Amino acid sequence: MINDIFTYILKYISTLEMTFNWSDFIQIVFLAVLLLFLYRKFIKNTSSEKFVKGLLILVCAWAVSEILMRVDLKIIGMFLKSIVTLVSLSLIVIFQPELRKFLGFLGQVDFVTRIFNSNNKSEPKIDVVKELVESAKYLSKSHTGALIVFQSDLRNTYSDVGTRLNADLSTELLLTIFHPNTPLHDGAVVINGDKIISAGVLLPLTEDPKLSWKYGTRHRAAIGMTEVSDAACLVVSEETGDVSVAIDGALKKYEDLVTLKADLEKILGYKEETEEDKKTIFKINNFMTIKRTGKDE
Repeated sequence: MINDIFTYILKYISTLEMTFNWSDFIQIVFLAVLLLFLYRKFIKNTSSEKFVKGLLILVCAWAVSEILMRVDLKIIGMFLKSIVTLVSLSLIVIFQPELRKFLGFLGQVDFVTRIFNSNNKSEPKIDVVKELVESAKYLSKSHTGALIVFQSDLRNTYSDVGTRLNADLSTELLLTIFHPNTPLHDGAVVINGDKIISAGVLLPLTEDPKLSWKYGTRHRAAIGMTEVSDAACLVVSEETGDVSVAIDGALKKYEDLVTLKADLEKILGYKEETEEDKKTIFKINNFMTIKRTGKDE
């Protein structure tokens, strides 16, 4: 059977007109650069990355089904092709919100300008790190539970399920939102740059079976969010007042505000981060201890 497959592939290639010139080469390079640019700009380190990988698997499965049908394995080939077709149609339904949001993004007037200028972020007028550290200090002191998501872009749809604010970041506003008597205190606050995008946002919970039972819903949501996106999360425990930061599914507890401020400056991009910083921000002994002694609401 393997010989038949290789024979079919060689025969198919021989039937193609393999004329190749400089124009074709330039077109291939252009498409490769364009796809790489779009991947790094909109897909890499986001929840869409898994979706794109799934599409590539479907394309490969479709190609295999075509080959199987050509080498007299029609039943297996048709079965595989039917599965690919069914899954492809299902993706349209499953990812309907993302597709609608993407088409809306394409329809914006400043679409091209935003693509090429999104990396040229101007310095925020608000001292974001100072406001966050001050908020963490008061929230910790008063044992007020809080969950803040630092979103690096606006492509994720989690903020859509909360209450849209689009307000300037301030300590007073954060303390008001997380006050126990306000309607939005139970959810998460999503921050992008110096803006509070949404409040009362529901986040996906981690499904890690090895996670300690001492973690409550707030910490599990922070870890879960960082597992499915490139966002970072700041958590304040309601029971103990502990301040923690979650990145890439790991949680670090902070004992002092100086270290918290230094790490937030690197995480949020306000201070240049070296390779050594990436290794030391989340040392293994920093977040293993909280699994043994940490408590949550």
